[in-house]
Amino acid sequence: MGLNSFALGGVIKCCSGSGDSVRDIAAAVHGCVVKAGLDSDMFLLSAMVDMYAKKGALAEAVALFKSVLDPNVVVFNAMIAGLCRDEAAVGKGVVREALSLYSEVQSRGMEPTEFTFSSVIRACNLAGDIEFGKQMHGQVLKHCFQGDDFIGSALIDLYLNSGCMEDGFRCFRSVLKQDVVTWTAMISGCVQNELFERALTLFHELLGAGLKPDPFTISSVVNACASLAVARTGEQIQCFATKSGFGRFTALGNSCIHMYARSGDVDAAIRRFQEMELHDVVSWSAIISSHAQHGCAREALQFFNEMVDAKVVPNEITFLAVLTACSHGGLVDEGLRYYEIMKKEYWLSPTTKHRTCVVDLLGRAGRLADAEAFIRDSIFHDEPIIWRSLLASCRIHRDMERGQLVADRIMELQPASSASYVNLYNMYLDARELSLASKIRDLMKERGVKKEPGLSWIELRSGVHSFVAGDKSHPERNAVYTKLAEMLSKIDKLITNDTISIVSDEITGKEQNWMNCHSEKLAVALGMIHLPQSAPIRVMKNLRVCRDCHLTMKLISKSESREIILRDAIRFHHFRDGSCSCGDYW
Repeated sequence: MGLNSFALGGVIKCCSGSGDSVRDIAAAVHGCVVKAGLDSDMFLLSAMVDMYAKKGALAEAVALFKSVLDPNVVVFNAMIAGLCRDEAAVGKGVVREALSLYSEVQSRGMEPTEFTFSSVIRACNLAGDIEFGKQMHGQVLKHCFQGDDFIGSALIDLYLNSGCMEDGFRCFRSVLKQDVVTWTAMISGCVQNELFERALTLFHELLGAGLKPDPFTISSVVNACASLAVARTGEQIQCFATKSGFGRFTALGNSCIHMYARSGDVDAAIRRFQEMELHDVVSWSAIISSHAQHGCAREALQFFNEMVDAKVVPNEITFLAVLTACSHGGLVDEGLRYYEIMKKEYWLSPTTKHRTCVVDLLGRAGRLADAEAFIRDSIFHDEPIIWRSLLASCRIHRDMERGQLVADRIMELQPASSASYVNLYNMYLDARELSLASKIRDLMKERGVKKEPGLSWIELRSGVHSFVAGDKSHPERNAVYTKLAEMLSKIDKLITNDTISIVSDEITGKEQNWMNCHSEKLAVALGMIHLPQSAPIRVMKNLRVCRDCHLTMKLISKSESREIILRDAIRFHHFRDGSCSCGDYW
C-alpha cells in the first residue's frame, strides 16, 4: 500500500512534536516524501519546513523552502514562523529575513492570512522594529483581522515591549475573546513598564470577568506588589494562589520571596523559601539578594554556599546579589574573592552592575584610589553609574578634591542627571563650604537640572499612603504633624538627658528645622498613629535616606520603643533601640 500525503502528514506532525532524539527520523521521513514523489505537495512541504524549524534545524528548513519552485502562502507562513521559532538562538539578521519574506508575499500578489500576520508581528517584536510593526497593524486593519485572538496577542506584546502602553491597551480592548493569556500579557506588560498599580487593577478586572488566572498571571501580580512594597496585598494574592492550587509552582514562590523581601519582611521571605519543594537558580538568587538588601551579609554568603552544595550553578544575578551583600556588609576581601570566582570558575563576564558593586565595595571601605583605578582600567569607564558610586564614597569619606573631579566626569557624561549635582552639593554642605554649595545649586538652575522629589509611602489597612517633603495634602495632616512634633520633643529630651549613646553634636551642629519635614518622617508619624505597638513600621522611599533622617529614625526607635524598617534606594534599614542594622555603613 503506497503512502499518501495525509499519512505522511501525520508522521511529520508526530516528528514535529517529539523530542530531539527523533531528528534523524525527521530526515528519514523527508526521504520517504521524496521517494513517494510527493516533494511538490504544498501541504507536506509546509509541514516539513515547520518540522525542521521546531527541531532547531533552521538551515535545513531554509534549504527546503528555497527548493520549492512556487511556494504558496502556507509555505511562506511556515518559513516565517520557523525563522522566529527559537528567540534565544536566532539573531536579528534571521528575524529581518522573516520580515523580508512578508514583502515577497506581497510582491507575489498573495493574500496573507491571519497566521501570516501573527508570525510577522512576532518577528517585528523580536527585531524590536516597532515602526514595521505599526505598518503591519495597518495591514491587519485593512484585511479586517483586528479581532483575531492570535494577532491581537502579538500586537499587545509588540506594543508593550516597546513601551507603547496606550496602543497596547487599545489592542487589548479590540480583541473579541480576551482569554487568560491575553490578560496575563497585559498585566506583565504593565509590570515591565512600571505601571504597577494598573497591573493590580487589571488583575481585579480579570477576576471580575469570571476568568481564572494561571500561575504566570499571579506571579506577575505578585511582582507588581513587590515593586510597590505592599505586603498586605501580596499576602492576599498568595492566599488566593494557594487556594487555587498554585502554591507549589516555583516561579510563583520566587515572586513571593522577592515580594516579602522588598516589603521589608525578610523572615517571611525565608519561610516562603523553606516551604518550596524545588529551588532553582532564581530561588537561590532571590533569597541571597533578600539578605543582601537587608544588610545580612554573612547570611547571604551562607545561602550562596548552600546553593553551591546543592549543585545549582549560580548566574550573573546570583553574583550581583553576593557582591551587594559584601558591599553592604563591608566584606572587602570576600567581595573581591567572589568577583574573581565569578570570572575564573564560572566564566561569567562582569557587567556594569557587577563592577559598580566592586567600586562601591572599595569606596565604602575608604579605598578610593583603588576604586578609581578599578574604574579607569575597566571597559565601562564611560558609564555614569559606576562614577556615581565613587562620588557617593567620596562624600562618605569627605574627599572633596577627588569628589569634585569625579562629579565633573559625571556631568560630562550625563549633564542632565541630577544625582551628581546633588551629591556634590551635599558634600560641600557637609564640609561647611556654603559658597561652593550655592554655586552648585545655581549651576543646576542654569542648566535646567531638576532634583527628583523625595517620595515615601506606607501601607496600612486603609490602603497605601504617600508623602512628599512638607506634605499638607493628606487628610490626616493635622494628626500627622501633631504626632511628629510629639516624637521630636521626646528626641530633644533624650539628647538633653544623654540617655542614649548617639553623639548629639551631629544634630545641634546642623542648622536643621525639625518641622521642615522630610517625607519618611511624615510616613513614620502616620504609622505610629495607626499601627499597634507590637507591629513594625515599614516605610518605603524612592531616594537615598539623608543623614539627618537616618539619625532621626534611630532616635525615634529608641524614644518610642518601636521597630522602624525603612527601605531607601540603596538598601533596607532596620532601626531598633537607637541603632540601625546598617551600622551607619550605607
